[in-house]
Amino acid sequence: MRNYLLFLFILSLLSLHTPEAHAQKWKKALHNVDSLVSLRYQRADIDTLYIIRPATKWTAKIRVNNSATQIKTLGVIDGSKSTSQMNADYKTTISAAISYMGISMGIALNPAKLLGKHKDFQFNLNSYGKRMGYDIIYKNAKNFKGWHETEGSERTTLPSDILSLRTLNLNAYYTLNHRRFSYPAAFTQSYIQRRSAGSILLAASFQGQRAIVSNIRDSRLKVMNLAFGGGYGHNFVVAEKWLFHISTLPTFIVYSHASLLENVTRIPLHYHFPEVIMTSRGAIVRQMGRYFTGATMVFNFTSIGSDKNLMVQNNNWYVRAFVGYRF
Repeated sequence: MRNYLLFLFILSLLSLHTPEAHAQKWKKALHNVDSLVSLRYQRADIDTLYIIRPATKWTAKIRVNNSATQIKTLGVIDGSKSTSQMNADYKTTISAAISYMGISMGIALNPAKLLGKHKDFQFNLNSYGKRMGYDIIYKNAKNFKGWHETEGSERTTLPSDILSLRTLNLNAYYTLNHRRFSYPAAFTQSYIQRRSAGSILLAASFQGQRAIVSNIRDSRLKVMNLAFGGGYGHNFVVAEKWLFHISTLPTFIVYSHASLLENVTRIPLHYHFPEVIMTSRGAIVRQMGRYFTGATMVFNFTSIGSDKNLMVQNNNWYVRAFVGYRF
């Protein structure tokens, strides 16, 4: 009898390691994870008259991204007003992403880079939450076209390989009316805006930049700025199918460290109030049942210095068109 019971005990242990037992174990574990994520996903502190979560758990999207960079200087050289402007080549990427209850993963390809047409590099990281979010944009650009103009002289075209620019931009926001106004509804579609609403926004911005200009006057520019401010954003819902978003967040620079070295001469970049980092966002989204399509835009503008000595302005923007399906 004892041997029989021991045999049954060993048999029961072995049965736990059968493929069926493993399958059941993994199924139960996945169910528990799904339940926890679903609880977190649905338990949002929102006013459901204005904002709701999609009824489905999965979202797939295909996106086309286009971005550009411009740097402009205004100042005085040898007593004459001088202006220069450089524009980087447009960057186009194609990406695909899939989201599971707000948790996303994606991949992007740059056709021009794959074909060896340019060696510029850009990295975008975006996070849009109902309370707070951020954009991180890093660019390493060398393919520029531009011009230079000095008062009393004709405009001259600058060589395409004259400028090398590295830029890091970080723009963060905090939404005060997060229960009724949703940034994610416009930019990630992880929420759905049902009624029009707006919100005052708090904002913080950081910019780090290093530019090298190789010509008769070899120049090296280093910039580091930290800024705080606020603005306003609004979601307009039209006919329950269209969502239009617009927001502007001006931030004022509270810390600035900038240096410009031309050959061996250091040119001071004096603080000139107000120096600003402006972030503007826009979006259009159309809902068609489980399908949706639209476009988003983020624009950054920075101005430091004074045109009586030297002013440096930066424009960075990217536009993203997308089509998605919820299932």
